[in-house]
This record gives sequence, C-alpha cells and structure tokens, in this order.
Amino acid sequence: MITYPLLLDKFKTLLKSNTLKFTKQRELILKFLYENDGHFTPEDIYMLIKKEYPDVNIGIATVYRTLTLLENEGIASSISFGAQGKKYELGLKNHHDHLICTSCGEIIEFFDETIEAQQEKIAEKFNFKMTDHTMKIIGLCEACQKNENT
Repeated sequence: MITYPLLLDKFKTLLKSNTLKFTKQRELILKFLYENDGHFTPEDIYMLIKKEYPDVNIGIATVYRTLTLLENEGIASSISFGAQGKKYELGLKNHHDHLICTSCGEIIEFFDETIEAQQEKIAEKFNFKMTDHTMKIIGLCEACQKNENT
C-alpha cells in the first residue's frame, strides 16, 4: 500500500488542481481514512476527528466535500446504503467485496478468486470491457441470525 507521505503529496496535488487550499481539516480527513480500517459515515468521521482533535475547528460540510473529492479520485471508496447514506473507506486497499448485515450494520470484507474469475468470464461472454466492479451481499450476520432465533 502507498505510504502516507506519498498519499499526502498526491492529495496536495489534487487540491491544487481543483484550486482548493490545503488545510489541517482536510488533512485530518485523509489521515483518518489512512489510519483506520473499517467503513465510516461522514458523521462518524466528523465526530471522531472532533473527539481526537478538540482544538481543530472542522465542519461537517468540509468532511462531505473532502470525501467526495477523495472518492472522485479513487483515494476513498464508498458503499451506498440508500436513504441511510454512504460509508467510506480508504480506496487504495486491495480489491475486495462486502457482506452487509441489515440488522446491525456490520460490514465484512472478503475476496474470492472464483467470483472474480466468473465476473471476467461474464464480461468476456458479452464482449464487455470491465474496468471495475463492486459486490455487496446483503443479509444477516451470524450474531444477528442467532439473536433472531432466540
């Protein structure tokens, strides 16, 4: 995976090309995604940054705008939860897919070579040039299944 200093340089270049200023607030959003595994709503990121850096004045709008910019550049990626919004993660990880529990919201990352190969075959069958894909399997995690049966 890319080192943080290289990612930070890439981010600064991205901001400059979009005529945006490099700020401590924007850097903290990038740093948060880089340092934290998992999937976070913009509100989660906002609250956790406010908690860790109480002296930094950051607005929720800055979080949303920065995440959109990072996602457009492939630095962040998101999973949509429809009306419930998106959850974000660092987009520079190795490719993976997701299992999403509709009860507790747990997100389990997985990679399966058989599924990947099958997707390539399907694209080839339809003479379709696949450039990327996302897969999310929706259901109930093991713990929620147990709770449902008790």
